[in-house]
Amino acid sequence: MKNATLRQLKVFESVARNLSFSRAAEELHLTQPAVSTQVKKLEDHAGLPLFEQLGKKIHLTPAGVEMLHSGRAIIQQFKELEEAMTQFKGVSGGKLNVAVISAGDYFFPRLLVEFASRHSGVTLDFNVWNREELLEQLAGNLTDLAIMVRPPLDMDTVNEAFAPHPYVIVAAPGHPLAGRKRVPVSRLAREPFIVREKGSDTWNSMQEGFGRHLAELNIAMEIKSTETIKQAVMAGMGVSFLSAHTISRELRAGSLAVLDVQGFPLMLHWYVVHRKAKRLPPVAQAFRSFLMNDGAALIEQTMGGAAQRVKPPK
Repeated sequence: MKNATLRQLKVFESVARNLSFSRAAEELHLTQPAVSTQVKKLEDHAGLPLFEQLGKKIHLTPAGVEMLHSGRAIIQQFKELEEAMTQFKGVSGGKLNVAVISAGDYFFPRLLVEFASRHSGVTLDFNVWNREELLEQLAGNLTDLAIMVRPPLDMDTVNEAFAPHPYVIVAAPGHPLAGRKRVPVSRLAREPFIVREKGSDTWNSMQEGFGRHLAELNIAMEIKSTETIKQAVMAGMGVSFLSAHTISRELRAGSLAVLDVQGFPLMLHWYVVHRKAKRLPPVAQAFRSFLMNDGAALIEQTMGGAAQRVKPPK
């Protein structure tokens, strides 16, 4: 094992965690053959197979289980060493490791650019995940900060709200309910709903927004892509429940309309989250302060004032 590399261990860990070469390749931004090559090299160093295929699924061999346990410890030691070295660099020259749920990718890159413009020499490591994947990143200590709407309840984390996050009901501009005032939820329940997948942050927020009325809705389609949902709604296929921060461009263009539904918008918050025991490097501490002080105003500015069209329920 003396010739094994950290890169090989990281690739192996991703495959072992996902139990999929293709998902590991997507996560690591590599081709699947490149992932297979790295795992094969590690197996050659070990002199033992680390995976076995049963049917269409891969599984860890006993040697693979041991490799995963020891490999994660080695990866963590290198990460802690990197963080310790970052402490000496301060903010400038530090590496900001931050992850955000998918709804945040509509505005978050601009916040990162603004932060980087204030702190020269900062390196950005930025990833977008769905809720389940983001929680895995936190649990595995793979990100310093996580930006999300619903902080975990079963993890020892510090959760700080830094900006409002409204959710609204949207429809095509020509929809019969567009322009109507105070639409009751009972009327809305007759419309076909196009929704995000169960378990996503948007779905969980929708559960909170509709409460006991959720079971009354006519769920016509479940789609994992917010962009596809918007296109379906614009085409007149139904209505949807979406983050107001994902539709600012369509509101400005007039291609989507926010329905005035009783009890909506649902007003939640963006949170910056980190593990309580996490020793945040200076650059992560600076970014957390940046979000707490300026995040809300910058998000509103980035959204082009579209949030002003979304009024809280009376």
